[in-house]
This record gives sequence, C-alpha cells and structure tokens, in this order.
Amino acid sequence: MDALRLDVTVPLRSFSLELALDVGAETVALVGPSGAGKSTVLRAIAGLVRPETGRVALDDDVWFDAARRVNLAPEDRSVGLVFQHYALFPHMSVQRNVEFGGKERAADLLERLGIAGLAAARPHQLSGGERQRVALARALAREPRVLLLDEPLSALDPHTRDGVREELAGHLLGFGLPTVLVTHDAADAIALADRIGVLRDGRIVQLGTPAELQDAPADEFVARVFGAR
Repeated sequence: MDALRLDVTVPLRSFSLELALDVGAETVALVGPSGAGKSTVLRAIAGLVRPETGRVALDDDVWFDAARRVNLAPEDRSVGLVFQHYALFPHMSVQRNVEFGGKERAADLLERLGIAGLAAARPHQLSGGERQRVALARALAREPRVLLLDEPLSALDPHTRDGVREELAGHLLGFGLPTVLVTHDAADAIALADRIGVLRDGRIVQLGTPAELQDAPADEFVARVFGAR
C-alpha cells in the first residue's frame, strides 16, 4: 500500500507551518484551533499552495521537492479532496456531480455510498449527510491514491452530526487509503482517525492514537483539547 510522506515549511501570516508526517493505509486527523495551519497542510499536499521548502511524495512518486524544483500541478496529483462545505455544483444532478470526478466508477460509488436513489436530485434537495456522501463519491471517482477531508462534519447540524460521523468512520475504514482529515473538533478526530496530530501555531505538539492523547497528553494544551482522564 502507498505511503504519503511530507516534510514541508509554508510561511503563514503569524508563523511558519513546519510539519513532517508519514501516513500509511490509515486515517490521520490534524486537530487544532482556527488559524493553526490545518487546512494549509491539505492544500500543500493537493498542490494548491507551494511550500517554501521540503518534499511531498507518495512512495516513489514525488509531487513536490523544493530542492529539485519539482511541483506537480493539482490535476497531476492522485488526490481526492472533500472541501469543508462540499463545493457541489448546484446546477448538476447528484450523478453528474459524481461523474465530474470520473465516469468509470460513478455508478459503483453511488451504490456503495447509498445515494443511487438520489442520482437525479440536485444538491439543494439533499440533507447535509447526503451532500457529504456525494462530495465523497466525487472525490473517490478520481480513483485517488490519497484522500483529504477538510472539516468533513462542520457543515452539519448537531442533530445529524453523530449519525453521519459514525457512517463516515465506516466508509473510511473500508477505503484503505492514506487519508488526512483536519478538524477543530476532538470528538470527530477520536471517532474517525487511527492517529491524531495536535497542531498549534503550525507545529505538531503531539502525535498518537486517540487513547494515547487522552490518557497521556504531552502538555496542558493537548489536555484541554482532549480532556485528560
């Protein structure tokens, strides 16, 4: 199975994001407050922002290498990206939204994610959880080797969040892709991720399993995020 490896520096307004991370066939969540640099990590992987220094690679497939002046365009990186508010095309049906990612797998993904019955519907006719599944199907239709999720549950109302969280956890387990998700909600990270990195001012202050971060937080900041027990 492919492994995603990144070691990048990206200057931001108040500090520089400096992050090194290896992700195998697992889900790694990056948790931190707004402005900590979480979404910048996803953008650097996807090729939407150019790091100042460092490297991003999927095994031997190098997507970015500052020293070698390698910087593949986003469309040349095998990435499926689910945006925070899903970014579905409002004028397209569910089926056409998914086919925009790739027609070959569209029908299978509609069935697999339980939205085949919604194929003719438009995004405004869908619930928040249904829109999320459509966005996920569109990202997977590209047949990506890496999956990126930007605040995947933040657009949901509190009444549906728990059910969709459980559903998404099951899907991520079945995909078997290197997956990076970012969230400000520790409960989402605990439910969805195999490992969690706590991000503060552009740096990971602790990386471990949900149990490790809850039972042995590295400092008061991590303890506040997860609640020591």
